[in-house]
Amino acid sequence: MSVHEQFADDLALHALGVLEGEERVALEKHLESCAGCRRELEQLRGDTALMALSAGGPTPPQRARQRLLESVAREPRRASARRGWWTLVPWVAAAALAAGLVALWLRNSDLQQRIAGLENESAQQQAELQRAREVVSTLTATDALRVTVVAAKTPPQPQGKAIYVRDRSSLIFLASNFEALPAQKAYELWLIPTSGAPIPAGVFKPDAHGSATVINPPLPAGVQAKAFAITVEPEGGSAAPTMPILMIGAGE
Repeated sequence: MSVHEQFADDLALHALGVLEGEERVALEKHLESCAGCRRELEQLRGDTALMALSAGGPTPPQRARQRLLESVAREPRRASARRGWWTLVPWVAAAALAAGLVALWLRNSDLQQRIAGLENESAQQQAELQRAREVVSTLTATDALRVTVVAAKTPPQPQGKAIYVRDRSSLIFLASNFEALPAQKAYELWLIPTSGAPIPAGVFKPDAHGSATVINPPLPAGVQAKAFAITVEPEGGSAAPTMPILMIGAGE
């Protein structure tokens, strides 16, 4: 038997990483001076690497397979170690596939959350845009009733302007130069219909400059307004005006 044939089994086992002890030491010493066996080892390692990439565990090259079978017949311990390594290949591949699927699921979940956030943000923007359009429509409506509410002989003069569109029950009220009120008190705007009791049309508190707005309070549909008035009420508003009426104005 030639020197190369002597190390044939050990080369196959060394390529699989299961060669140990004196056999490994002897083989590595032989490899230092034998280019042919080094090439043989590199080829066996290449075959082993290709085998590890396959989830199904393909059949190893014929030459390496034959040497492994011969080694199994002579070395039960080495054969057992080699068979154990082969049986791990499908499990390793399955674990890698499972990890990839988990990563893909997490990425998909993150994308779905981002899409939901963008859709929610878009819905909010559309709602704000619609609200702005309604305000502009009321301010520019040619059929709007415009009412100026004033208090006489009070410098600077408190003033309120009501813009009301009956067909849409849309109302915008702009207040300026209003005095601050005590705690738990607020101004309340009233729609005075051509018939019936005054209708609450929004509660407001002026800012540091005496300004305030009431935009599209809930109102009954199609009410004909005769005038608008302002009283001082509790912060939560009242069902009927509390006397005295501070300001009142009729349609222009």
